[in-house]
Amino acid sequence: MGEKTPLTLCEVRVSSKRIVQPNIGGLELAEALNRVIPFTAKEDNRPVLQCVLFKAGEGKLTLVSADGFRLAVVTLDCDVEGQALINRDELRGIANALRKAHRVNLSFEASGESLDGSSLVIDTELMRYRWRGADGQFPDYEKLIPTEANTTAHFDTVEAGKAIGSLKALADDKGHAVDLIAGEGKVILTSPDEKGQTEIPADTQGEVRIRVNGKYLAEALKACGGMVELKVVDGASPMLFSSNGYKLVVMPMLIGDSRKAEAEESTTETESEPATEPAETAEPETEADVTTEETEKAEVVAEAEAITKAEKPKSKRKRDRKREPVAV
Repeated sequence: MGEKTPLTLCEVRVSSKRIVQPNIGGLELAEALNRVIPFTAKEDNRPVLQCVLFKAGEGKLTLVSADGFRLAVVTLDCDVEGQALINRDELRGIANALRKAHRVNLSFEASGESLDGSSLVIDTELMRYRWRGADGQFPDYEKLIPTEANTTAHFDTVEAGKAIGSLKALADDKGHAVDLIAGEGKVILTSPDEKGQTEIPADTQGEVRIRVNGKYLAEALKACGGMVELKVVDGASPMLFSSNGYKLVVMPMLIGDSRKAEAEESTTETESEPATEPAETAEPETEADVTTEETEKAEVVAEAEAITKAEKPKSKRKRDRKREPVAV
């Protein structure tokens, strides 16, 4: 300080900690956020799916996120009522802060008479966090969670994650696919071109072969952690991963057998539909029409049999068409 610098006085007072009545664990809430935020949509044209749904009632708090191909759901104990949609970007950093908080209280502030679109409030001993809910209606996620399963498997996510990493190194493209085969007390992870294969011990019931995006599968196993339970109906149905109150639904890729089954089901439904006109008023088919129809059916059957019997896809372009995921 110079000689002409005036003397100043600063007084600092430290108050006692804020009194917070906790109704949820800070560490549990932080882990729940880390399990749902990665599965929000990245595209700006789907603003609702860029949000995390906080829904509370009957002593439970449910956090939900979805990106169109995956659906994540976490349930915690919390005696509070309300719901809010909070954009994932606004939740950045809050998980790390909650890990250090000793007392956490979560609540909702209604805007008007309805709780829909309300604000989310989280109080700690040092800070109050408040987020205004986004406008929009979150999809009815409960209908997307499978309730039945023909095959179940319990296995270690760490071992499965290492296997996926090895298969990724052998893949020709970044969006590599992985075939998961469960049954006979093991889970087999293999690449579609059979360049690599790994077996993992598992407790299984039933058998299934299902193809899934390798990146999606790796992220799902990382989010679950430890031992995970996989439930699936068949190779064309959503995969349900469950672990300690956490549920993650992952859509599979359609392979040749799945596409053939869908085609056969569609054909069966078409043949079973009643005619719109009486038989006696229908115009007779000409010989050319019958021949053309029989030829087209023969070509479809021949193509389906070729896909089923083929050991490897003939070209990369054809393989890419088979890896097309099904959106939620």
